[in-house]
Amino acid sequence: MSLHAQLSPEAQARLDAQQRNSTLSSAAIAVLSLSLLGLVLGYIFIDTIFKDPIQPDVTWVKPQEEDVIKPEKLHPSTTRKPAAPAANRTRVIVSITQANVTLPMVDMPVDVPAVQFGDGDDFGQGGDLGRDPGGDAFRDLPPVFDKRCSKADRMARLKQAGGTDACEEAVSKALQWLKSTQSREGNWPGNCSNTGFALLAYLGHCETPLSEEYGDSCTRAISYLVNLGMKNPAGWLSTSPNPAANKQLCYEHAINTYALAEAVTFCRILRKDGMVGIPNLEEVARKAGQLIIDNQTKQGGWEYGYAETSNRGGGDLSITAWQMQALKACKHTGMDFRNLTPCVRRGMEYVEGLAGSNGGFGYSAAGKGHTDYLTLTGAGMLCMQIWDRESRSVVRDGARYVDKNTRFEYNTRFADLYGHYYEAQAMLNRGGEQWRRHNNRIRDELIRNQNPDGSWKTPGGGKELRAVAPAYVQDATYRTCLCTLMLEVYYRFLPSSER
Repeated sequence: MSLHAQLSPEAQARLDAQQRNSTLSSAAIAVLSLSLLGLVLGYIFIDTIFKDPIQPDVTWVKPQEEDVIKPEKLHPSTTRKPAAPAANRTRVIVSITQANVTLPMVDMPVDVPAVQFGDGDDFGQGGDLGRDPGGDAFRDLPPVFDKRCSKADRMARLKQAGGTDACEEAVSKALQWLKSTQSREGNWPGNCSNTGFALLAYLGHCETPLSEEYGDSCTRAISYLVNLGMKNPAGWLSTSPNPAANKQLCYEHAINTYALAEAVTFCRILRKDGMVGIPNLEEVARKAGQLIIDNQTKQGGWEYGYAETSNRGGGDLSITAWQMQALKACKHTGMDFRNLTPCVRRGMEYVEGLAGSNGGFGYSAAGKGHTDYLTLTGAGMLCMQIWDRESRSVVRDGARYVDKNTRFEYNTRFADLYGHYYEAQAMLNRGGEQWRRHNNRIRDELIRNQNPDGSWKTPGGGKELRAVAPAYVQDATYRTCLCTLMLEVYYRFLPSSER
């Protein structure tokens, strides 16, 4: 017999109600949990949809075999557009070879890195590349180059020194003409020193391989001169590199060395940022400068064909002045040259010994020249000034001589561009009233006699010039470069008083 407890009807009803409530509560909790989970998953899903997809950082590497460039003729087609610095700069020319061969020249487009310079103006158009805050790429330029590499500085210097807007316009037209007359190989017609002259005119306006307007032309000119030095076993920068056979080698080599050394100064700074590297440039410039030092005469000057001995007292001032200018440019590069200091000291003693009692500098003897006017007085003054001897009495006497006796009338016999190339620099270095008077003599005469195409017409008006070797002015490139360099004098170098 078993006993069974029986629930009363009221208790059973209460139990059934509790079960129903428990079931409903569980269902409600389950629904709420599912809803919350759905909201969380929905938020994650929607956030994923509207976020930008992550872009993979992929660097494309060119296959190794495609990096080999066949040696052809170099005419780099460049695309240069000023902008902010690129994160990964592309080198224009980066391969370096020490082989005694010419520079490979290839036809290929080269994207030159965009560089933010000052106010964004391009280098070739006068971008601020000097020492102002925006000119970081050229912050290491020697101070003497300061005022040519910023358009604002250049124009301020020009106006301060007595130039006008027409001077800058004339220079721009001349550089355009030079660009239009350059050969595919990079040189200019006539004597091979014309390439050095033209390159100096470019660099005098701060045009380099990164110039938007003249970068290609400038690069080809530098490459042409480097090729000359690489092809000639001795390193002479001439198309006729035999000193015994080429009397004019002393001019060609010195002028081209002067230009290459300036190119080294600019390209070294560009290369620091991985922007420009021209194979063998420094090697050729160093060798060229050393050749000048090693071929000085015992008297301290330089002679035709770089002869070691001279029956003219050591050479002449016309030859010597180019060697001294080239060596100064070599010194600015910071490269090492054997015996540079004693060479310069002997050269300065030689130059100073050519000063005459009347203040004029002679050609190969003190106070004696080829005309009634000592046309190389400016050359003697300039040599003394650039080598920190501007305070010598011979410089002051020379300035008085030029101030009193010089004449510049483009369409008469008094239009010696060669002599006035030197006088313009030397008198600017003197400054003051002497420079003001000299500037008034030459500035407007130069501007009035420029051809519409940017070149300069033959000076003299059909008369024989009062000059040394006047026949050279028949060469359009030669006379145009001299006139251009004269109009760049306002900013090309700092005057002695500010160096």
